[in-house]
Amino acid sequence: MERRRVVVRGDVQGVSFRDSCRREAVSAGVAGWVQNGWDGSVEAVFEGDADAVEAMCAWCRQGPRYARVDETEVTCEQACGESGFQVR
Repeated sequence: MERRRVVVRGDVQGVSFRDSCRREAVSAGVAGWVQNGWDGSVEAVFEGDADAVEAMCAWCRQGPRYARVDETEVTCEQACGESGFQVR
């Protein structure tokens, strides 16, 4: 079980980033959450199988169709048993 916190910066709010992220995470079988940051970023936590979590981190580096991702910051965290995936 892996857990990663990802902060995505660029033109990432107002482009369906959070909803697209939720759909991708559910499809990948990853638990966690995604939310807009106060500074225009998007922050997400992914928890699950290592390959699925890495796939979600890779997805964040590109984002949905209309996003422009300039930077992603990935931090490893201790898994805590997240279940489901929420848009906050």
